[in-house]
Amino acid sequence: MSAATPSETTGTLFVVSAPSGAGKTSLVKALIDSRPNLNVSISHTTRKMRPGEVDGVDYHFVSKEEFKEIEAGGGFLENASVFDNFYGTSRKFVEDGLRNAGNVMLEIDWQGAAQVKLNKPNAVSIFILPPSLEVLEQRLRRRNQDSDESIERRLRDALTDIAQCKNFDYIVMNDDFDAAITDMKTIFHVTDLHRDKQLEQYGRLFGLD
Repeated sequence: MSAATPSETTGTLFVVSAPSGAGKTSLVKALIDSRPNLNVSISHTTRKMRPGEVDGVDYHFVSKEEFKEIEAGGGFLENASVFDNFYGTSRKFVEDGLRNAGNVMLEIDWQGAAQVKLNKPNAVSIFILPPSLEVLEQRLRRRNQDSDESIERRLRDALTDIAQCKNFDYIVMNDDFDAAITDMKTIFHVTDLHRDKQLEQYGRLFGLD
């Protein structure tokens, strides 16, 4: 008797949010290196490109007119205004990635995460916490990318951001980077082992589909 072929699977959508300076981007980059089937969506934004950034790698940098045109055409899965700039996630990129059984990760703010949950209720949401507001301020100043006024604003907004963590599926404290990476990997592994995911993958082997 020949073995049955496992059923075709779809990917999982992960949403990661954090206050500015909490280390979200560094954690995501480390995860990419450890999970070859993880596709990170590159957001569209209207903010100006910072030194060292590359269009199409860090963000898709567009004008406000271009952004509004994409939005009007339903091209964004979610979009939000952050620090007077617009950010949006390509609906096509996400849906194509999930359809091809690849896991997709979004780095977005809590407003965008809430929109994604409405559109994709099975998405797994993760919030990254800084150890404290004092440490957060140190990190923002250390990266030397913002004015004092901008840093003060980001710290005020961080309080609003952090208050939203209770609406996420998982919370990771980024105090020790290696420990935070381990926590993130654990979330991914637990998601892979979820009943629905395993039945989708192996149910046909036992006539459970």
